[in-house]
Amino acid sequence: MGANPNTFSYSELRTATGNFSLENKLGAGGFGAVYKGTLSDGRTVAAKKLSVASQHGKSQFVTEIVTISAVQHRNLVKLYGCCLEGDERILVYEYLENKSLDHALYGDRKLHLNWPTRYGICLSTARGLSYLHEESRLRIVHRDVKASNILLDADLNPKISDFGLAKLYDDKKTHISTRVAGTIGYLAPEYAMRGHLTEKADVFGFGVVALEILSGRPNTDTSLDQDKIYLLEWAWTLHEANRPLELIDPTLSEFDKGEALRMIGVALLCTQTSPVLRPPMSRVVAMLSGDVEVSNVTSRPSYLTLWQFDELTNSLSDYMSRGSMEITMEGPCDTSNNSSWSTPAKHLPLPTQPFLQEITGERQG
Repeated sequence: MGANPNTFSYSELRTATGNFSLENKLGAGGFGAVYKGTLSDGRTVAAKKLSVASQHGKSQFVTEIVTISAVQHRNLVKLYGCCLEGDERILVYEYLENKSLDHALYGDRKLHLNWPTRYGICLSTARGLSYLHEESRLRIVHRDVKASNILLDADLNPKISDFGLAKLYDDKKTHISTRVAGTIGYLAPEYAMRGHLTEKADVFGFGVVALEILSGRPNTDTSLDQDKIYLLEWAWTLHEANRPLELIDPTLSEFDKGEALRMIGVALLCTQTSPVLRPPMSRVVAMLSGDVEVSNVTSRPSYLTLWQFDELTNSLSDYMSRGSMEITMEGPCDTSNNSSWSTPAKHLPLPTQPFLQEITGERQG
């Protein structure tokens, strides 16, 4: 494998994590559980035990690990190495002590994220995604941009995690199972309805994250008044009423009005219905940096005016109680940058797609 990345023995990682004890478990995602560990050299790491057995051979798996390791940016979580013994597939990442952005914003709230910190997190996350989409030698579509996949280091700098992991699995046999209460609020409409995946799906997810950073709340909160339950819908209601700053987290004692309006404008652009209308991440960085003006947003996205959210949520919840929604990764690359790394999902398996079309009134052309 060469010097980069390193290989770790299973016994070494088992010792480091206390036999992958519950006390050291940091969380679990679509790809597996993550454990905190301390290596013999004193380094603290996060070890992710992949939950789905890869269909790749060992040499091909190693090649993909080397590839991910080569993608480095200050706003991407660093991969130290891996363990491949028997059926075990473990990735070893740098450990980030301040957990994920969702915890900081609307979880335990032990961290105080003031306005400059929030704006910096938003801008730096945009830079990380811009690197993945446009600057890296390998153009990568993340697929699952959300607050829980953005980790914070000791200085509250954001680092995007779990990029490139989909490629470690067999494209025809593997799926990511997603409960409605999980990440559906971040899914771009063309991806959720038709399985069409490009980097613009990441742009949509980023737009939702930006609104969460602004408001300090998750994209869906049923404890709120009816008109505020869905963050995107509420943001558009305030925008159309010319009261956009009411979106700002009430716990913020001070914020920069100009930056807040810029961030709201960018978020609304990023969550447009048509992928063509969403800006590339490099332009998002330029707008947030103040290098270019934020384009005017005039039309409410059609998915907000056409979808009946209560009916969608209730119907999907009922359907999901009978089985998880599966997003299948199949078919040749369909991204605009022709990246063989970012294999798109071609369709949602039956009966999910017709079911979604029926309850939303959406029909494929």
